[in-house]
Amino acid sequence: MNLHEYQAKRLLAEEGVPVPRGIPAFSVKEAINQARALGGRDWVIKAQVHAGGRGKAGGVLRVQSMAAVEAAAQSLLGKRLVTAQTGPEGQHVAALLIEEPSEIAKEFYLALLVDRSAARLTYIASAEGGMEIETLAAERPEAIQRIVLDPGIGFLPYHARDLGFAWGLGAAAVQQLVKVMQGMHRLALRLDAQMVEINPLVLTAGGQLLALDAKVVMDDNALYRHPESDELFDSTQQDPREITARQFGLNYISLDGNIGCMVNGAGLAMATMDLIKLHGGEPANFLDVGGGAAADKVTQAFKLILSDQRVKAILVNIFGGITRCDLLAQGIIQAANEVGIHLPVVVRLEGTKREEGMAMLAQSGLRMITAEGLTDAARKAVQAAQA
Repeated sequence: MNLHEYQAKRLLAEEGVPVPRGIPAFSVKEAINQARALGGRDWVIKAQVHAGGRGKAGGVLRVQSMAAVEAAAQSLLGKRLVTAQTGPEGQHVAALLIEEPSEIAKEFYLALLVDRSAARLTYIASAEGGMEIETLAAERPEAIQRIVLDPGIGFLPYHARDLGFAWGLGAAAVQQLVKVMQGMHRLALRLDAQMVEINPLVLTAGGQLLALDAKVVMDDNALYRHPESDELFDSTQQDPREITARQFGLNYISLDGNIGCMVNGAGLAMATMDLIKLHGGEPANFLDVGGGAAADKVTQAFKLILSDQRVKAILVNIFGGITRCDLLAQGIIQAANEVGIHLPVVVRLEGTKREEGMAMLAQSGLRMITAEGLTDAARKAVQAAQA
């Protein structure tokens, strides 16, 4: 689960990480009031969306009058901001961060993330902040430092001292970096975060380190341990279908293709999408209905798939391990009758009572195309979508 910049900065500040003074605003009137509350003669107005590249897209504006604050808020709030990371549909701007400007002397990149290949929390750092780390990693990988933490020890101050002196920081700034990295580590552990990123971490003209921009990603699988995450969740930043899927215990991610996929099990879902691609098709979604795949879940899954107007065919790929295939077939038939499906549906069942389940589908009178094996199912789904 992604957090907004203003949320990430508030949480970092709670852990002792210095951030610029800033206040969120959710209306034009609030933006003006927050700018007045901050004081000063100029302000930075930042659109709050779950995507990077806001500055290049016009989502970060520096203004020097109350009239300009009002104009900036009016131009951003309620609009869809399109950045290099959002895709052409953009993301809805429902909040702004009104922040005091900072005089920047130097920019750095610093992130703490879960490195799954090492099974460790790892700091990713670079003396070249303010740019996309993916671009830097591709073009100049030698400019990136990695600090892999021992899970039995965690963060130690020497990690920050080594990094700070490598960056050419003075002694005072290095001590600040120790506090920044300690705070990031505490926050990552407190939130079960997959990533805590500061980009850029800036050294101001006055010699102070500040988290000028921040991003926090919480692990969805650990949200049950964090009831406070409900207050941090912003439904305006997600596909409405993904929100609906969450309510019914489904794992759904919208994609750009025209073959809707309904599968039980994340690994099988990935394999299904790979085979669709292999045979020349494009999956419209990732959709894992879970091990049981009960009739109510199957019904909601069909509704989610059909809500995408680009879908031309549906591939149902179910392994009957926990639930028998005849019961799964019954659920598919019940759901198809309830939803009223008019698209071709390719069904592949495997597991206990497979023959009985396939017979039920063949006798249902529905527009079902049965398949023998996953490869056959993928081929038939691609052909049906192209017909």
